[in-house]
Amino acid sequence: MIRTTARYFDGISSIPQKVELLFDEATCIFHFEIPVIGYTQWATDEIVIEPFETVLNIHYKQDTSRFIKLNDAEFINQLNLYLKEKGKLSWYQRVIHLGFKVHLAIAITTIIAIALAYSFLIPLMAEKAVVLIPERFDNEIGQTFYADYVLLHSIDSAKTATLQQFANQLNMHNNKVLHFTVIKSNEVNAFSLPDGNVVVFTGIIESMKDYDELTGLIGHEVSHINFRHSMKMICRDLSGSIFISVMLNDANGVMSRIGQSVHNLASLSYSRKFEQQADLEGLNLMIDNHINPVGMTDLFMRLKLNTDKFVPEFISSHPVTHDRIEYIKKAITKSHYQVMDHPKLKSLFQEIKR
Repeated sequence: MIRTTARYFDGISSIPQKVELLFDEATCIFHFEIPVIGYTQWATDEIVIEPFETVLNIHYKQDTSRFIKLNDAEFINQLNLYLKEKGKLSWYQRVIHLGFKVHLAIAITTIIAIALAYSFLIPLMAEKAVVLIPERFDNEIGQTFYADYVLLHSIDSAKTATLQQFANQLNMHNNKVLHFTVIKSNEVNAFSLPDGNVVVFTGIIESMKDYDELTGLIGHEVSHINFRHSMKMICRDLSGSIFISVMLNDANGVMSRIGQSVHNLASLSYSRKFEQQADLEGLNLMIDNHINPVGMTDLFMRLKLNTDKFVPEFISSHPVTHDRIEYIKKAITKSHYQVMDHPKLKSLFQEIKR
């Protein structure tokens, strides 16, 4: 039996009562006498031991506000040795007694796990969580960006009207109303917005040789809209700050962070997975409209060949790599399609090219 002097807190008064604490190793029972109440005993299965650096608290499970605080190092050491020998240490106490090297290993493992979660798991979860964001928010973001963007650029109204007619001839399986705008610029670029707006620069139109290339470009950009790729990439890129806002229960912080990324929509770089998904779905849209899907590879190869002279903005945000062109070619060879003549599309394309 080991004994020490401790302080007892009854959970009612803030003033502790001094008690003599005895621990019977044979019965695993703590014995002490409380003034007024009298003799009391707590068995080890009736308590929760809370260790600190130099202090040990023993809480009564049925009423955790009642506890004994002791700081007798020798008593604490003997008690821990006994509990360890009998296998009665809590998991927390077992970890405390593992030693510095094990603590360091646990700390390093924990840091690595947090880093991996922050870098991979949280972005993936943020991407999947897009389904929880109402699509009206896509519309608000897209419309806000479009309204600001067109003020700074010159719209070719005639080509815009013709491009809209061109797109209206196609079944794009779109779930949003599509609006097309042609910007007067030598930039070889095009991008889509989450609200259904598709912006095409005259520079990329001038690089095209046939209407099937324009159809491939439209199919690719509309696929980004159909799959909500913009919103998924925004949430993925902002996943860390959004995660912190969620942890702090800051709903306004989540929306403000998403809103702050609106200005990046024109130069948004999609992941390889999203680009491949947009490419393959764009090919399917061309096939469904009986348009030669080779038009997409023709456009991409032309853009890639011209990178020696200039770096198209389209390639900056949608990298046209050799591997990408090759998997598009393979997808075409595995597809069954029937190409039909489209005099209306051809005529509209020639009008856009003027």
